Amino acid sequence: RNVSDGAGMILLGACAAWALVTAAAHEGRPEGVLLAVLAVVAGHAAGRVSGALLPLAAPCCGAAAGLVLALLMPDLSPGPRYAAPLGHEGAVAALLALATGAACCAAWTARRAASRLGLRLFAVVIALTGAAVGSAAGCAASAAVLLCSLAAGAMRQRGLALAGLALVAALAAGTVWAAAAGALPGGLTEVLGGRLAPHRVQLWRDALRMAGRHTGLGVGPGRFGVPDGTPPRGLTADGRPHSAPLQQAAEQGLPGVLLLAAAFGWALHALWRSPRTTPVALTAAAALTALAAIASLGDALSFTTVTAGAGLLTGWATARPLSGDSPLANGDGPRP
Repeated sequence: RNVSDGAGMILLGACAAWALVTAAAHEGRPEGVLLAVLAVVAGHAAGRVSGALLPLAAPCCGAAAGLVLALLMPDLSPGPRYAAPLGHEGAVAALLALATGAACCAAWTARRAASRLGLRLFAVVIALTGAAVGSAAGCAASAAVLLCSLAAGAMRQRGLALAGLALVAALAAGTVWAAAAGALPGGLTEVLGGRLAPHRVQLWRDALRMAGRHTGLGVGPGRFGVPDGTPPRGLTADGRPHSAPLQQAAEQGLPGVLLLAAAFGWALHALWRSPRTTPVALTAAAALTALAAIASLGDALSFTTVTAGAGLLTGWATARPLSGDSPLANGDGPRP
């Protein structure tokens, strides 16, 4: 467990260091990457401490805060708004998924059946809120997290479930990559492009083209909009390709993609080694997988509230409560 924690901190430090290296090579702007890494580290540390002291109250408060931030996000974030799941809409969907995960983790931690039922109803309210505010992606992601959390109660071996969630995240990123390369069969690229905002697939293709020309160091953090003084053809007002894997590939090269994948893999490994019960660990993993899928289709990771929320949820799900573990001491299911 200590080795896992140390490896995670070294990995996140490597993400920050590589952003500085690629920025120095191309006069890029690494501030956004550094802020995201700092938010994850700070959120994870706060989650570990608060999860140890208040294993039930901390995720409850976090779920409520995530819901409030999702509703107020358009007023709290600068910049123009875009159609779902671009921009603010992607961040709203991510916050709703993380808030649902926190509420479900709290439900598995609660000792009383009434408390568990109330917290799961709160998770349902979060999912319905996504539909009410017009975030179809947020509603779908929250519903998926809630269903995975309910199914986690029947799981005895978390390793296979975590491997399945990792496969889902890889399929989401692979689908976007294949769409950018034009490798999806049977016109699926056009179907996917029609479901998303205009020029989205063109942005992905521009990012993949840049990655092919700058495989090692990329074009530099924050330089997707003007890599050589010429903006991409499908460029939107915010200068991002709206896909975390493709943005990493274009701006930080292949090593940046590998570091991003390694960071997600470390989070799943930390949940596998977590002293918390299997339902808590799998619920948090489902929320992080939903975030990974949303980030593959949008720029949710560009919002500090989202990256900090991901760190908090991981911290709560890997903390060892000082008062003893949750009522599921052996991870086999709720006590009668």
